[in-house]
Amino acid sequence: MKQRKRILSCLLLCALLAGLFTAPASALSDVPEDFWAKEDIDRCVALRYFYPESDGSFGVGKEMSRSEFVVLLCRAMGWKPTSPARAVYEDVSEKAWYAGALETAYHQGAITSQDGSFRPDDPVTRSEAASMLVRALGYGSLAGLIQDMSLPFRDVKANNGYIVMAYGLGLMDGTSVTSFSPNGHVTREQAAAILMRLYDKLHDLTASRMGIAVSAENLPDLTGYGAVGVAAAKLVYNGEPQIAPAMNGSEAQSVRAAASAAGAKALLYVTGNDYHIREGDEEKLADVLFQAVEEGRYDGLFLEVSGLTTVTQRDVLTAAVRSLREKLGTRPLYVGAEAPSWKGTIFGYDYAALGEAADHLVLRFDNKKEDAAGRTVAPLEPLEQVYYALNRLRGVVDAGKLTLLLTSTGSVWEGREPESLTAKEITALAAERTTRSHYSDRYACAYLVREEGPDVWYLNGQAIRERTQLARLFGGGHLCLSDLNHALPETLAAMP
Repeated sequence: MKQRKRILSCLLLCALLAGLFTAPASALSDVPEDFWAKEDIDRCVALRYFYPESDGSFGVGKEMSRSEFVVLLCRAMGWKPTSPARAVYEDVSEKAWYAGALETAYHQGAITSQDGSFRPDDPVTRSEAASMLVRALGYGSLAGLIQDMSLPFRDVKANNGYIVMAYGLGLMDGTSVTSFSPNGHVTREQAAAILMRLYDKLHDLTASRMGIAVSAENLPDLTGYGAVGVAAAKLVYNGEPQIAPAMNGSEAQSVRAAASAAGAKALLYVTGNDYHIREGDEEKLADVLFQAVEEGRYDGLFLEVSGLTTVTQRDVLTAAVRSLREKLGTRPLYVGAEAPSWKGTIFGYDYAALGEAADHLVLRFDNKKEDAAGRTVAPLEPLEQVYYALNRLRGVVDAGKLTLLLTSTGSVWEGREPESLTAKEITALAAERTTRSHYSDRYACAYLVREEGPDVWYLNGQAIRERTQLARLFGGGHLCLSDLNHALPETLAAMP
């Protein structure tokens, strides 16, 4: 419940606060026009995150206390301080001006109590600020999972996961190429810069939604979708690459018409694997795909080829995609690729080249199962895997082109391979007397526990919102549903 409230408050702040920018901030006596943080300071004052000092200055260079930084976080996250405040820490009086904010932040999980004290007047360190930021966003568990990820900073010995995230999300920089200065203190202007980075990321509403239609039956309202992949074809190989139908012509036409009526681009969605990628077939592959788009009168192409593991396959696919870019001209080209894996290496994708040629690079995640306490744990697009992929591609592919392919059907592992469950099947199972519904904060994924049979994992509205927020923090936020026809209504409603 805390996580859901946190996500909603982050995503709704823009509508509540946008009007505040209409009133210009008063001139601050110690902030010159050419000061590096002037814009951030002015915006923070306009948003009422900060208030000027009594003498009309901002307090440039003044170090922030731990309590002051928590108050700023509450304002930035839209959390209303508890009133009247109750004692949470033994060294914080209930009458302190910041007591309500500390209590609120504590219950939101942004700060913790290990020894019963908070040290409210101590200067907040950069390491502590990183921890509070990441916890406020709801990523305390995620920070623990990624603490072994590499950092360029040689002086970080503790709180690794929090600093990894604060740096990886672009909220905090190092003090040099190899230093983070974790024990350094945060000044007021530095805090303003951090909060405005957070604000801009959470309130970037340029994210788009798209999805794949596997049939014309049970197609949802497509209003608001930028593109719809029509799953009408697949690659085959008979001495050379060819296209085989995966949907009859009239059904494909119905999906195209529905997409067009909703203002969405209808893209021919073509799937293939490593078997269809052969050296020397680059141009032939591009030709048959382009011809299929032309003959079907599609607005563009969505090509997804899985299972590539060799440098040769990588180069063939890259060359074909580049050729397709030229042939399609201004028509959209979406390319699907397996996301970089935390526990493995994928040689088959030149992410930089594909991202440069395509309008969107759509990342598919390898959803696997593991056994824990005698039960099958099989979350869909686990949050740490999404974080790893986006962080791995930061600076490699334009974040505005990255799109997360999310599984919109349920998944249950009855044997060696998972089975998909439709929205109707998930709803029916959830209604059974012996079934219990849960949400895993560890994986940010919903699941059903049955007395008989393995658990069913699926992405509900909360899971979609959490992945949207994470993608936005990386500068993206584009999502693609794997199956529009069989998605839960709350999943569809949560799309950005």
